[in-house]
Amino acid sequence: MKTDELRIENTAAVLQPDLSVRTVPLTGDFYAALDRDFDGFRGRWLFVTYSFSEAWGNWERHPAGDEIVYLLEGDVEMILETPEGERRVHLDKPGSYAVVPRNTWHTARPRAMTRMLFITPGEGTEHRPA
Repeated sequence: MKTDELRIENTAAVLQPDLSVRTVPLTGDFYAALDRDFDGFRGRWLFVTYSFSEAWGNWERHPAGDEIVYLLEGDVEMILETPEGERRVHLDKPGSYAVVPRNTWHTARPRAMTRMLFITPGEGTEHRPA
């Protein structure tokens, strides 16, 4: 295995139900491959980084558990849809993070180029347009 294959920028980690880890290269069909290769992502967690400078074009939620979003660099506002209305969490210092509760619709609006680590319970993830 080449050394650069395990860089967080081009490889994701999948925590398996037996708590072993499989690494997965970030390719064009990455998310489709996760569902196909990991039994619909049942009982698994995804550890992946994502860089972005534009607002997400969608909302998402994770029914299998809480998600942790961890700021590596940049400035972003995470928007969570709660029963009381929108809750905004501003992350602007590397190392700051938010916990997105199970089944909470959320999206992100960066204020600068942003890179984050996502620790996501992948099973049953849903999306809808922003």
